Amino acid sequence: MGFSNPSSGNSTEVERKNPVVEGIDIEQHAVAESHLVNTTVKNISWKGVTVTVKDRETKEPKNIVDNVEGIVEAGEILALMGPSGSGKTSLLNMLAMRHVGRGGATTTSGSVLINGQPAPTSTFRQITRFVEQEDHLIGSLTVMEELNFSSRLAIASKVLPKKERIARIEGLLDAFGLREQKDTLIGTPIRKGISGGQKRRVGVASQLITCPRILFLDEPTSGLDSKAGWEVIKYLKGVARRNNLIVIASIHQPSTATFNLFDKIMLLSAGKTHYFGPVAGVTEHYESLGHEVPLHVNPAEFLLDLVNIDFASEREEAVKALDDMQTAWRGSEISKQLTAAVAEAEARGGEQVDTAGQGTKPSLVSSTVTLLHRSFVKSYRDVVAYGIRAAMYFGLAIMVGTVWVRLDAAQESIIPFINALFFGCAFMSFMAVAYCPAWLEDYFQYIKERRNGLYGPTALIISNFLIGIPYLFLFSLLFSVISYWLVNFQPTAKAFFTWVFWLFCDLLAAEGLVVFMSSLFPSFVISLALVAFANGLWMSVDGFMVQPTVLNVFYKYVFHYWDYQKYVFENMMINEFRDRVYTCGKLPEGMMGLNGSDCQCMFQTDLADQCLIRGQGVLDQYGYKPGKQGRDIGIMFCIIVGWRLAAWVVLKLKK
Repeated sequence: MGFSNPSSGNSTEVERKNPVVEGIDIEQHAVAESHLVNTTVKNISWKGVTVTVKDRETKEPKNIVDNVEGIVEAGEILALMGPSGSGKTSLLNMLAMRHVGRGGATTTSGSVLINGQPAPTSTFRQITRFVEQEDHLIGSLTVMEELNFSSRLAIASKVLPKKERIARIEGLLDAFGLREQKDTLIGTPIRKGISGGQKRRVGVASQLITCPRILFLDEPTSGLDSKAGWEVIKYLKGVARRNNLIVIASIHQPSTATFNLFDKIMLLSAGKTHYFGPVAGVTEHYESLGHEVPLHVNPAEFLLDLVNIDFASEREEAVKALDDMQTAWRGSEISKQLTAAVAEAEARGGEQVDTAGQGTKPSLVSSTVTLLHRSFVKSYRDVVAYGIRAAMYFGLAIMVGTVWVRLDAAQESIIPFINALFFGCAFMSFMAVAYCPAWLEDYFQYIKERRNGLYGPTALIISNFLIGIPYLFLFSLLFSVISYWLVNFQPTAKAFFTWVFWLFCDLLAAEGLVVFMSSLFPSFVISLALVAFANGLWMSVDGFMVQPTVLNVFYKYVFHYWDYQKYVFENMMINEFRDRVYTCGKLPEGMMGLNGSDCQCMFQTDLADQCLIRGQGVLDQYGYKPGKQGRDIGIMFCIIVGWRLAAWVVLKLKK
């Protein structure tokens, strides 16, 4: 039994002679897929690959991938198979030069070679792409838009003109059977889109549009029915063969039809190789060991059951049988051929990988503009991004305006005015927590695209900040137009627009807090809890609950002075009370006040003899002095930028 797959190697030449392979018209795609053709990467090989972690129970080192080797030639598609915990995902991550395992507790060894030699990380990133098991796509984009944005983020427009870019996308749509769905939304939790199998094909196509030579996929058929899984692998195999690409996919339990589509299989158990070679030869190998595949049984299912001892009733016997099979593999002829093939590939090494065909990456400005465009499309299509928040702020405005409706300029309205000011700015900020789901979708998309080398955190943070500015301003204006005049805050245009400005700053800072917390802990429940807690803290120390003049030293100096709600509340108070006068309360008939008048003022000012309260008297109770607005604007600017910089640092440091 030979090691080399007879269908690989010169598969591209074979298909040129036979223009119809497995129902695919090769000539139809020859021009459209010309950018995908691989002429530089001959093979990928690995040897001595080991991944070691600390066992959680024994605290001793444990190999989850144990001294494995393999080789995949151009035009071939390899399946990494094994039961759960066999190490296939760890091996896939190792081959893709991605972070493996559990942080500092993980050590790796071995070599991964391209054309028989180590490839620099930058080169490797250019020629490879990775499709996640849970491939994060932006559901509010159409299939065509997803591919277009992926292409724009990968290749500069000066290298790939728009006309040629569209031609490439059209070719991939045809190759993956997505022509009829090109203008269909991918789908969100609220709006239904394409099917699960079609989403997997879009995920693969969005990586192929960036012209990789090697494609890694983590369980591309997981969660799909057998027909949809077969379609995904069929399209993958067709593209790989036509363009001489290398495809390596981990796969759990494929159907018989899907299993037979692969050129090679690597069977793992407990981190060790139990078979590596052509799919056609796996049954022959196990038959030689006395394990014949029964008729009408899925070979993949049979093999997985054979090397899975998790549910064995006789544990010791099962472990011994597994060790015997692994020993038999190491001594088999095909194992020796594999070792020789890996050694031969390394001996032939020296051919440099040409990345000229990969195109020039876009500049920071270009990437930022593309992300801004993508975010804009998402913002007006996906109600989760800003639509729900607009409805929430509208409802809050109605509530504030009707609860504190038409307060008059009298002393009994002073406390309600202060309450309305606090409630408006505090809960507008608090409701920014609704942005968590939209940001997390962008975050997971960023993680995928950064790992594939498309862009970094700078472009993401800048584009996200810029797209939010007009929406947050509109939210501030919407809330203010309704609530400000209903409550009867100071009725001047200057005071109104000052209120709008500080409310806008409040929302900018609050959204920055959401972006930071959700980046630090990218879990909806955790980020929601942390943002809610932080807003509760800001409310407690912003000067309303406890006046700054009596707030204890710890909270005053640790939290109060960088609490953005403090500056919003203080300047809204100054805006409302600085130039306004309120009437005092009338005393019952026959009673006289301290100054001999028939009124009683709850705040004593120089207008008390006129039965009036100057607004500055209210501000004095809080220690607020006008004339510091410029300083406070500068501090708010620093806080707004600070939260974004903190999020940038988190994204930058995350592996």
